[in-house]
Amino acid sequence: MPTLRRITLRPFRLPLRGALRWGRASELGALEHLLLEVELSDGSVGRAEVPPRPTIYGETPATVRAALEYLTPRLLGIDVEDTEAIQGVLQGFPNHLTLKGGLDIALWEAWARSEGQELWQVLEPHHTRVRVSYILGIAEEAEMLADARAAYEAGVRVFKVKVGRDLEGDLARIAALREQLPDAELYADANETLSPQNAEAYLQRWAEAGLMYVEEPLPVAEVLARRRLRQLGLLPLIADDSAFTLQDLWREIQLETFDILNIKPARSGYTQSLEMLALARGEGKRAMVGSQALSSFGAYQTALLAFQKGVSEPCELAFHLKAQGGFCPFPPFKEGWLYWEDLKGCRFDPEAFERYAL
Repeated sequence: MPTLRRITLRPFRLPLRGALRWGRASELGALEHLLLEVELSDGSVGRAEVPPRPTIYGETPATVRAALEYLTPRLLGIDVEDTEAIQGVLQGFPNHLTLKGGLDIALWEAWARSEGQELWQVLEPHHTRVRVSYILGIAEEAEMLADARAAYEAGVRVFKVKVGRDLEGDLARIAALREQLPDAELYADANETLSPQNAEAYLQRWAEAGLMYVEEPLPVAEVLARRRLRQLGLLPLIADDSAFTLQDLWREIQLETFDILNIKPARSGYTQSLEMLALARGEGKRAMVGSQALSSFGAYQTALLAFQKGVSEPCELAFHLKAQGGFCPFPPFKEGWLYWEDLKGCRFDPEAFERYAL
C-alpha cells in the first residue's frame, strides 16, 4: 500500500459579505484558513481546509504550521491504510484540533484516490437528502434580516441564531425573523454565555418564542447545572463545545447533559467523527453536522458526513453563502434541502484557489 510522502500548507483568504459575531466578544471578518495537501508514494493527493479559531481552540495559522512541523516526521512513511498508526500519532499530540482534523480528512481523500475513487464513492450515503441551516451572527436587526433574506433566497429554510448577549434583543431579532420569514425554522446557539442563575429564564423565553433547540447555553465547566437544565426539558440541548472529541462525548453521555450532538469534521476529522456518530446513535442521541464556518470546499467535505446514518437534524452547510468567492462550486439548495446527487459533483478547482492563495 502507498505511504505518506509529503504534507504542505497553503494559506488563503476569502472575504465575507459581513462579519460573523458570536459569544461574548468573538468576531470573524474573513476566512483566513489554510489548505492542507498530502501526497502518497503513488502520487495520490488529498486536500482539506484547516480553519484556525484562536478564541475557540487556541489555534492560529502560525501555531498550525508549528504543529505540522512536529507531526510531519512522525507521519511520513506510514502506510495510508494503517489507521491505528496514524491515529496513534494524532491522538498522541493533544489539542491542535483543526490541524489534526484536516490531516485525517486529507488522508481519507488521498486513500480514496489511491483506490481509484473519490470521497463521495467511499462515504456511501444513508439518505438521499439533508436539510441545511445557515448561521446568523449577532448583529443589528437590519443587517441580520438582510443576511437571512439572502440565505433564504438561496434556498435555506432553517436558521441558527447566535444569542446570549441580551435576552430582550435576542427576542426582538427572533420576532423580526419570524415576521420576515414565517415558514423558516429557528434554533439558538448561546456559545456558553448564560449562567446557572439566568439560564432557565432565558430558555423559557426562547421556548415561548418557538425555537427548536439551543446549543451550549452554559459554560462547559458547569456540569451539574447543565445536567439540571436538561432535566427541566425546556428545550432540547445541543452539545458542541462540550464534545470536541470522542472522549468528551463519552463523558457527556455519562453525565446526561445533552439531546443532540453537533459533529464538526473540521475539528474531529472523518475517522473520529464517524466514531462519535456511531456512539451517539447507539445511545439514542440525535445528531447534526456543523461546518465550522468554512468555504464551499470545506462545506463539501463536511456535507459528505451529513448523509451518514444517525444524522437527523438540519446541518450547517450553508456558511459559504457568506463568502465572497470560492474554489469549489457548491450545488444549489432546493427548498431547504441538499441532495446527494447534486453534492457528489463537487470538485476542488485549483485555478480558482490561486485567486485566494496568499
